[in-house]
Amino acid sequence: MLLNMEPKRPFSEADWLATPAPVRQYVEQLEQTVLQLLAKVEQLEKRIKQLEARTNQNSQNSSKPPSSDSPYSKPGRKTVSKKKRKRGGQKGHKGYKQELLEPTQQVLIKPDVCICGNTHFGKMKPFYTHQQIELPEVKMDVVHYVLHKCRCAKCGKTLKAQLPSACQPGYGPRLSALIAEMSGTQGSSRETVQSFCRSVLGFSISTGAIQNVIDRASAAIKPHYDALGRSVRQSPVNYVDETSWFQTGALKWLWVLASRTASFFMVHPNRSSVAFEQLIKDWKGILVSDDYGVYRKWINNRQSCLAHHIRRARGLSESKDESLRDFGKSILKELQLLCHFANAPPSQKQWTDFYSRFICLLILFEGADDAAGVMARRLAKEMESLWLFLDQEGVEPTNNSAERALRFGVLWRKRSNGTQSDKGDRWVERILSLRQTCRSRELPVFPVLVNAISCYFKEQQPDLGWIG
Repeated sequence: MLLNMEPKRPFSEADWLATPAPVRQYVEQLEQTVLQLLAKVEQLEKRIKQLEARTNQNSQNSSKPPSSDSPYSKPGRKTVSKKKRKRGGQKGHKGYKQELLEPTQQVLIKPDVCICGNTHFGKMKPFYTHQQIELPEVKMDVVHYVLHKCRCAKCGKTLKAQLPSACQPGYGPRLSALIAEMSGTQGSSRETVQSFCRSVLGFSISTGAIQNVIDRASAAIKPHYDALGRSVRQSPVNYVDETSWFQTGALKWLWVLASRTASFFMVHPNRSSVAFEQLIKDWKGILVSDDYGVYRKWINNRQSCLAHHIRRARGLSESKDESLRDFGKSILKELQLLCHFANAPPSQKQWTDFYSRFICLLILFEGADDAAGVMARRLAKEMESLWLFLDQEGVEPTNNSAERALRFGVLWRKRSNGTQSDKGDRWVERILSLRQTCRSRELPVFPVLVNAISCYFKEQQPDLGWIG
């Protein structure tokens, strides 16, 4: 520290001793004041660098979400190549075309007259089918169950007919599934669902009744939720992540454990090892995660998310400090190359060259007392988890699968500010798990909801065979 430094005076010790004592005392006080001010300046300069680095952070150079980026600082759209190209799908892009559905009506269109004036033609054959899809007029099926009562001729008691249990909710499985689809899978508010029912379906429903339908849908898909939990915990590779969640303003955490074919969500009061253990239970496979401390303690194989390290390196590469900038650019280049190896496995020479450069960078900056040193030490601790994807098939170099799975939950939280009760948390867990799993398997959610609610009304076991 500057305060412990011995001041260097531009005169000899003899001249100093020849100076009157009051002057020497005054000079010493000035020297101490200068040293204190220099130490304060050094501290403030360090603080300014930290604040500047934090101010310049965005979703590209840190772990901040894209939604936090300022609309005024978003980069312009980059041109992929110098050559001008048409908009839309490019050559080699997997195309999507409209599927020909089973027709409810078929209209045969035949030519009337040739340009030469002839109207008599030979045998005709179809050459093209134009498909027009239209929504039929929505007319609700409304069934009135008229209950009767009578007096027993033998004992005189009044007998009343009992409503079948499947009809008691007042809203059938398909309508209930539609409300659940809009409220959960599409993330619509109760008021939006209420407006849709009135405008499109032609009937009025209270927000309280909508909530009752959602509660029944939540209970109906609980078997699916439990089955998805078992399925995910049987996967050899899982991706994990978490984000903040709120229940009546209180901070909670939305966790996700995702495999390639299924996702399992959990709302928990804590972001801790206890919550993580509750999420995974007895699962012992390969974990792909960021470098959150709980994940780093994973005793089995783990792949550290390279995307997180790349964003930090990009942040350093944009620093105003030359040393930090040089380290950031160098380590960013190596991390991007390592991530590229996932699609183009390296030869022995390529790997040796990469490994040598990477290790040298870490050794050079590991002892630095700045952000470069922090990152070098972080990467050194994560060394065994940086390139597991090269040895283990089915492991990705990033945790993007879990982050993408959480994205809809983040948008839900921002729209609704979370939930109001534990019952709401359970609904969020279950419908997000079902939604994301169906999404990963390219399956529609609505038929699953119809089956689940229909079986729930009949007190039967729903179809869980598709979960596996």
